[in-house]
Amino acid sequence: MSLSMTGFGQSAVKFEGYTITFEVKSVNHRYCEILFHMPREWASFEDSLRRIVQSRISRGRIDVYVNKESDDESASAVLNHALIKTYLKAADDMKLYGIEGKLTISELLALPDILVSRNEQPDEEDRERWGEMLRSGLNQALDGLVEMRSTEGSHLTKDIEQRIERLQLLQAEMVVLAPTVTEEYRTRLRQRLEVLKDGSLTFDEHKFGMEIALFAERSNIDEELTRLNSHFEQCRQLLHQNGPAGRKLDFLIQEMNREVNTIGSKANHLTLVNRVVEMKAELEKIREQASNVE
Repeated sequence: MSLSMTGFGQSAVKFEGYTITFEVKSVNHRYCEILFHMPREWASFEDSLRRIVQSRISRGRIDVYVNKESDDESASAVLNHALIKTYLKAADDMKLYGIEGKLTISELLALPDILVSRNEQPDEEDRERWGEMLRSGLNQALDGLVEMRSTEGSHLTKDIEQRIERLQLLQAEMVVLAPTVTEEYRTRLRQRLEVLKDGSLTFDEHKFGMEIALFAERSNIDEELTRLNSHFEQCRQLLHQNGPAGRKLDFLIQEMNREVNTIGSKANHLTLVNRVVEMKAELEKIREQASNVE
């Protein structure tokens, strides 16, 4: 079943005196773009966390938020001296651009990660435990995200299938109408010739037949109608296959638009033209829905 690219998932883990919260949200994107927003001291875990997301999400922009709060209100914090030196050096370097001023204590304390917990930097023995906790918490949040994407994907699939059924009904009407176009043209042309007949024109049955044959060739849409029916079936198969289907679906919609446009350019029949307009409207709605399919 196709998945939507829109979803949200969250989880929370109690660990080492902290509550670590995970939030994952995803929106439409042409490719798979993953952005992490989490404390700097966990930057070394980002690659392993990214691989987890990539193993479960194939397409979309995914924002991962990881935050932690101490469960001990009396827990002490210390200054991050290395980071303070970095901020001060950066402020001093800005003087090269003619920018004057100094950072105050209140301004420094407002900067990210200036204050850190005494236990914020786990030793090597604890790093694997922290890493396992982060991976587990992220997977729990991803479970919720995938479930929401699956639910939304079911709604998208149902809507697209209903519209494909509508397209197939229109295509069936065109199949019935197509053979009548040439015969109606023959009748109209003969009637016009009868009106113009005043003795100055010699009716040539052979030329008349050639004109009808040329018109029939120019207005024949049998191949386009057959290909459209094939595209409908391919769309249905894509919607129910396992794995990403969005890009293939987008390609098929382009192909269907091309066939419908060709029918519109060939059709010399008011009812056929009206059906073409209806088809294009349905295809545009399908395209909008398919843009959210993974």
